[in-house]
Amino acid sequence: MSAFEQLAKLQPIVLADGIRARAVKGERMTMAVVDLAPNAISPEHQHENEQLGFVIRGSMTMRIGEELLELHAGDTYVIPSHVEHGAAAGPDGATVTDVFAPIRGDWDSRERLEPSPGDWP
Repeated sequence: MSAFEQLAKLQPIVLADGIRARAVKGERMTMAVVDLAPNAISPEHQHENEQLGFVIRGSMTMRIGEELLELHAGDTYVIPSHVEHGAAAGPDGATVTDVFAPIRGDWDSRERLEPSPGDWP
């Protein structure tokens, strides 16, 4: 893989119904731009990866551990390793950027779609 790539040329990874991630994987971390369709649900889950993120557009309600908050463009979040979390996109959907360490190796076996422009930019 080249050191440079256009987001629209990455194969979207199917994470859940209405949720697609375009991921860039380095040696020790993964960055993903994730599009959530209107009202899409990211089911409660946990993983070993620490996760940092921010909302680029739209809104979503996110639960991290016992905290629940509606997030909008410009809001950030931190999900520690092995903490249960989930999200529900707002009526206009959302696009977020997530960074994971270590890499999301579990995504390697997920369904991938043909490259296409996402909901952002």
